[in-house]
Amino acid sequence: MRRNSSGKTWKSIVIAVCSAGLVSAGLVTAQVSLATAEPTSSTQPGANGHSITIPIVHGPAQNSPIKAKHFDRSNPGRAPHGANDPACTSTSSYPILLAHGTDATAYTDFAYLAPELRKRGYCVFALNYGVGKPGINLSPSTGVDAPTFGTKDIRKSAREVADAVTRIRATTGANKVHLIGFSQGANVTRYYVNKLGGASVVDAWVGIASPTYGSDAFSPILRIPGGEELAANVLAPALIQQISGSSFLHELNWPTDTVPGVRYTTISTDFDEVISPVTNIPLRGESQHFSLQSVCPYDMSGHFQLSFNPVVLELTLHALNPEHIPVVECRFVPPGVGLIDTFIASNS
Repeated sequence: MRRNSSGKTWKSIVIAVCSAGLVSAGLVTAQVSLATAEPTSSTQPGANGHSITIPIVHGPAQNSPIKAKHFDRSNPGRAPHGANDPACTSTSSYPILLAHGTDATAYTDFAYLAPELRKRGYCVFALNYGVGKPGINLSPSTGVDAPTFGTKDIRKSAREVADAVTRIRATTGANKVHLIGFSQGANVTRYYVNKLGGASVVDAWVGIASPTYGSDAFSPILRIPGGEELAANVLAPALIQQISGSSFLHELNWPTDTVPGVRYTTISTDFDEVISPVTNIPLRGESQHFSLQSVCPYDMSGHFQLSFNPVVLELTLHALNPEHIPVVECRFVPPGVGLIDTFIASNS
């Protein structure tokens, strides 16, 4: 772990259990009844001329993105277990809002993290934001042009986050919230914090696999005159905005990628298959950063596995509450595990 503000190297986090090949035990497997009357989501008018979608029927906890995506395909519109309970009373600081990634949902990205956070006393909320066309949905069952979440202009999605935060604060009576974003969700929530005045009502911001400075993989597109606008018309706007050098990322990170008053944390893996190079993930302003391998070198999980990773959960709990000392079971995970199956599950 390192802290950007001083440049000094922090001492390693206490690891209570670390053994290569040790299989993590005891994932929450509580099921909830799905025989619940429709609708599965509540679509509510927002303050900025758009609507926000809050899933209200719960799906079961899951321990992998593959299982979560398969369930979501068969049972669309579900909320992660433990999330979006308006009667929740927090015993652990501020309520949490979760923001999913590109072409995903609250359930597909947080079916593990949400119930684990709720177990620890947090009130957890999650929205499905950014529905738009065209998406990157390749599923033959829904069609290439089917609207998908996390695809429209990130600036517009950030306004949905703003509305969700306002509703959460009104429902819970909390004066602040914590924000956790996975992948694109990290930039969506940080745009809200840095550019839409969210800093005054946000205590901790956590970006898991955050495309902070984007991915270099398709950056040549942006060097073609008019390339950014053309690509945004062909692909999802949010995809183009996450390419290194995009006008959106320049706006988001200028003049600094953090603002005062918020505790920022980024969490990454050295084996991220989406964000390249991985040095584009840490913030450069006042913040702290954890690499999964700096805590557990045997765990080479990739991008899509991070929000289902028990070590990442512990690092997230520490980011929310610095007094929490992570207790980590360090298990061997080879690189590339689940990558192909996750892609298939997303488009089957």
